[in-house]
Amino acid sequence: MSNTGYTFAVARIRAMESALFSGAVIDQLMSCKTYEEALRFLGEKGWGDGNPVQNTDAMLSEERAKIWQTVEDLQVPMDTFDVLSYPNAFHNLKTAIKEAYLGEQYDAFFYENTTPSKEDLREIIKNKDYQRLPKSMESAAQDAFETLLHTRDGQLCDVIIDRACLEAIRAAGEAAADDVIRTYAEITVAVADIKIAVRCQKTKKPYDFILRALAPCKGMQTEALARAATTGMDALCDYFAISGYAEAAEAVKVSPSAFECWCDNYMIEMLQPQKYEAFSVGPLVAYIIARENEIKTVGIILSGKRNALSDEYIRERIREMYV
Repeated sequence: MSNTGYTFAVARIRAMESALFSGAVIDQLMSCKTYEEALRFLGEKGWGDGNPVQNTDAMLSEERAKIWQTVEDLQVPMDTFDVLSYPNAFHNLKTAIKEAYLGEQYDAFFYENTTPSKEDLREIIKNKDYQRLPKSMESAAQDAFETLLHTRDGQLCDVIIDRACLEAIRAAGEAAADDVIRTYAEITVAVADIKIAVRCQKTKKPYDFILRALAPCKGMQTEALARAATTGMDALCDYFAISGYAEAAEAVKVSPSAFECWCDNYMIEMLQPQKYEAFSVGPLVAYIIARENEIKTVGIILSGKRNALSDEYIRERIREMYV
């Protein structure tokens, strides 16, 4: 699709950006005294399907469905956004593998609107017909399933699939013509590696395990990152700092929730320049990610309200908004 071909879609997205939640709207949601009041507030903003007794999960699921309906209405080729769906698609692959291993079905664990479909994944894994999978999934699916069968190690199965997902995102970024896709891919893989290294350091995972989990990314060497993670948190933070991620190191030192916020906020910060693009897919990609970020933040607030957590506890976990 040519750059000028995005003009109409970008104009539509510009209009829709005005409905994204700003920091001020998030403050209004936070000021709701109860979980029920918060749901009513969101309903008044058009969230959910209009059902006055709709619960959090149903409302958030409805909002995620609206994202892709919006994108489809823009008449932009949907494969433009394939890379954004990879995390959900590979999550579904993990679920299908574990279903096959356990001999049970868990429909609620699948994301909808992904390729391959839930039904196709179940059939492929059941029949070990791996060649029907996308190339980015094929060898990882076989490796993960065989590993699970022989070791019964669900975590190792996840590591194999998660790394394959990151490698697929990285490859898509390298092949992309649009700067925003390349930026998204680079940030996604780098932030995922940072999360993996922090989690592995805290759980004292060995070097070989960490190295297997990390995916190559721009700005960091996986071997050096794995060594730092096995050395200690100070060494890991030092490595983040010299690799250009000093803010991640500072967030790690504050608290786990501050670190998780930094991970999401960093992506939003890197996408801010897309507000000023008019002739590329950038604003559309940024809008999708902004909406996902908004939905995640609302989910955090609703969960906090439902469990009567303090405002201070909830605010520590609130993400930055795109607008």
